[in-house]
Amino acid sequence: MEFELTILGSASATPMLGRHHTAQVLTVGRELYLIDCGEATQARLMEQRIRFGRINRIFISHLHGDHFFGLFGLLGTLQLQGRTEPLQIFGPAGLDEILTTQLRCSGMALAYDIDFQLVDTERHQLIFSDQQVQVYTLPMRHRVPCCGYLFREQPRRPRLVKESLPAALTPEQLQALSRGEDLRDEAGHVWLRHADVTAPAPPPRAYAYCSDTVYLPELAELVHGVDLLYHECTFLHDMLERAQQTGHSTARQAGQLARLAQVKRLLIGHFSSRYRELQPLLTEASREFEPTELALEGLTVTV
Repeated sequence: MEFELTILGSASATPMLGRHHTAQVLTVGRELYLIDCGEATQARLMEQRIRFGRINRIFISHLHGDHFFGLFGLLGTLQLQGRTEPLQIFGPAGLDEILTTQLRCSGMALAYDIDFQLVDTERHQLIFSDQQVQVYTLPMRHRVPCCGYLFREQPRRPRLVKESLPAALTPEQLQALSRGEDLRDEAGHVWLRHADVTAPAPPPRAYAYCSDTVYLPELAELVHGVDLLYHECTFLHDMLERAQQTGHSTARQAGQLARLAQVKRLLIGHFSSRYRELQPLLTEASREFEPTELALEGLTVTV
């Protein structure tokens, strides 16, 4: 099953040509989960040929504009496109008030329902579950209430091994085996065991999104062993004091957390506009954790 992350934007507060505000899309099977929605998210979705209507759930980390200023525009476009299906939005306190005020002042009457889910940014807890994933909050420490999100894939079923299957099984029998059932004869005796014709399912995959935060070593326990970790690195470590003042992390600290958490891969992003070249950030993080990549816009990472 598909499990991949697409980077739409990876700039911090001030955008640049070719570097836009934070937004990501996680695709799991047929489901798309939009993570943050900074300015220009709509344009970036179109560039990546991602249909707006496929997005049914949006996760907002905090209420700094570079992480949600694109949301109201996206809601308006969905209205113009004729959306009628409900849309779930997860976010901190105040986001519902902002959206309600925008809708009222603009006179926009949506033809679809918004199901707003308030998240507690100070707790690590399960906030959503469907057939594809479970989503947990990750408490961040920033200048305003902020959380990241941990997406854990639901366990997959063992895979049928074609070479082990008897000939002439009916579609109903194949479906029963796919559900994990043994096949029985009319007397109730097992004549084909599910375990004899299947291979173990791959382990569930996990993606952790660490939004704006100072360095928090305690996060390592919450994201331990994930397949892919995104962690902000607004500054190089020679600007540690500035990072702490503004509630951000350095590239070195992002690498340190990845190493401490023993993750498999690290993506760094949320780059300050002071850095025209991003290689120094990558070099600094990689010294702490070698399998590190830049969250370049348009990048799609298969997990």
